[in-house]
Amino acid sequence: MKHLDDLFNLKNKIFVITGSAGYLCSEMALAIHKIGCTVVLMDTNYQAIKEIADKFNENDRNALAIEVDVSRKDDFKRGLVKILKKYGRVDVLINGAGVNSPTPFFEIAETEWDKILGVQLKGTLFGCQVFGEQMVKQKQGSIINISSASAGPPLSKAFAYSVAKAGIKNLTQNLAREWGIFGVRVNALRPGFFPTDWSKKHFITPERHDAIINHTPMARYGKPDELIGAILWLGSDASSFVTGAEIPVDGGFSAMSI
Repeated sequence: MKHLDDLFNLKNKIFVITGSAGYLCSEMALAIHKIGCTVVLMDTNYQAIKEIADKFNENDRNALAIEVDVSRKDDFKRGLVKILKKYGRVDVLINGAGVNSPTPFFEIAETEWDKILGVQLKGTLFGCQVFGEQMVKQKQGSIINISSASAGPPLSKAFAYSVAKAGIKNLTQNLAREWGIFGVRVNALRPGFFPTDWSKKHFITPERHDAIINHTPMARYGKPDELIGAILWLGSDASSFVTGAEIPVDGGFSAMSI
């Protein structure tokens, strides 16, 4: 039992999560907090993450809310300064901020394209640049980027999103190659379908629902807490020889053809 505890021990680790006011990342933050880690919540919705941090701090555990627009590198830099001043290091970064749109291809405006790639791809780039540099200096760290079932082959109705997620997968592998020698691991989590109310309204028609379920061996959608095991594994020493990987948590969706 002690060996298992040592292998997966994350207590007192400093986790930074972008997009932490969102559906999936707020669930990640809660789970990470529950095992005794320090959680730094980053999002443009400061009020939402401040409420989460205040709730965490009621239990005498460290939590910090920092307002960050992930499409602005200077926001990351300011955030890192605050984190290092308070905690002295960063152990795990989860690049979870994201937006999507179902706009038909011929109707996609440049502003919409730029916004989605700015949050998804540029936001992951800046997070990796700023926090990755600190981890390289520390010679220790784990970065978990959020890929998607749409990273390839791409999903219909999610053109800019699919392009961004394909880029995130490629960036993850690139950085794993660059930073492995420094003790910094870079991996990607590939969630399947974990629909929010917004995505159910804008993406999942009855026909699309049937297509997804029929293509998923487990024949259901995922629940947010089903991502937690993979997150804790990738953040812990249990995955110390894992880098450049894309870990699917999708009920078998990516294993299906016909």
